[in-house]
Amino acid sequence: MIDLKQDWLTEGHIDFEYKKYLLLAYLQQVEQEFDAKKLYPKFSELMEHYRNMEILHEQKKIAQNSFPKEITSLDFERFKVEYKTLGHDAELIKEIDEIVAFAMPEFKNKMSLGKELFEEVEDKVEVFPVGLIPLKVEEGYFMLSDFVRRMINVYQYNITIFESAFEKFRGIHTTLVNQYEMSISNTYQNIKYELIRDTKLMPATYALEFKETFPLNETMLPVAKRMLVRYVTV
Repeated sequence: MIDLKQDWLTEGHIDFEYKKYLLLAYLQQVEQEFDAKKLYPKFSELMEHYRNMEILHEQKKIAQNSFPKEITSLDFERFKVEYKTLGHDAELIKEIDEIVAFAMPEFKNKMSLGKELFEEVEDKVEVFPVGLIPLKVEEGYFMLSDFVRRMINVYQYNITIFESAFEKFRGIHTTLVNQYEMSISNTYQNIKYELIRDTKLMPATYALEFKETFPLNETMLPVAKRMLVRYVTV
């Protein structure tokens, strides 16, 4: 599997044709993953790479100021140091600008494909509570049903809030608890009774039903987690 490192733009030899080759090889694999209905981790990688491109584009002057410079004069009376940017840096900055200008629309195009796939999967899933829901919904259980495979995966979840440099996010941590074959006896309510019996608690419990099958770990579970966070935090 081809991975694109977070520092792919500045790592190693900075050359437009070389970086273009790396990027297009990575994006070709991204498209293959999407064609196979595998949404993650490539979709989140694309968004992170695009955000990095935006930051670099917006802060180009700051980035330019970080390149090596040559001291041309020292003024100790005014505590002032004058610099001259080394000659080859101007070419280096121009090369990076060209790579960024090429990469941003390429990332955006593949992100659009990922968004279309995400919406396609969302249309095939329904979220609803199982029984009574307590006031505390930040943690509990959800049942992910795959009607094609005739399986119900039960996960414990915990929703947390964390902050980045830009905004607050709600994150969700999940742990697979059990798996059940769909049957008359393995109803959502019966599975919840088992959870109550085992935990001695009355947990918040939800069901997410997928009417069409997708790759479990790459698509169904990530989409289910995002939908659950949105559902319980409205």
